[in-house]
Amino acid sequence: MTRSEKEQLVAELSDAFKDAGSVVICDFKGMSVKELEEFRKIGYEAGLGARIVKNTLAQIAFKNAGVEGVELRETNMAVWGEDPIATAKAVAKYAKENEKFVIKGGVIGGEVVDAAKIIEYSKLLGREELLGMLLSVWTAPIRNMVCGLDNLAKKKAEEEAA
Repeated sequence: MTRSEKEQLVAELSDAFKDAGSVVICDFKGMSVKELEEFRKIGYEAGLGARIVKNTLAQIAFKNAGVEGVELRETNMAVWGEDPIATAKAVAKYAKENEKFVIKGGVIGGEVVDAAKIIEYSKLLGREELLGMLLSVWTAPIRNMVCGLDNLAKKKAEEEAA
């Protein structure tokens, strides 16, 4: 890579890390290209960005994004997305399916976290599930009233038929 290409990559990663709700650092050592492409496809469908990047360039990008304390060793893939829970779910799901894909740590909401914290985030309910629960709570009184009126109408019809 030329110096200008490196500068462009660092600028792109800095912007991506700054705008992302979370960045997860994963080890992909021993994975085939086919397995990496499979993960990238899953990430793309979930709206995530993923990039294999040199540690020094990633460190500079994190620093430019205002994040300090991320330790990068050996081989790393950065995976980022706007929704921390969706990002954690996608990464944790693939890590379960492929034992070579290991979560090392990352950044959630500007805070450096370890792999255990990312796995905890993956177990939380996602935005869609929470919105569904909220909608169910909001519609419960009306739903109960409609069921009550329906039962009352059925009871009255049975009394008239008898």
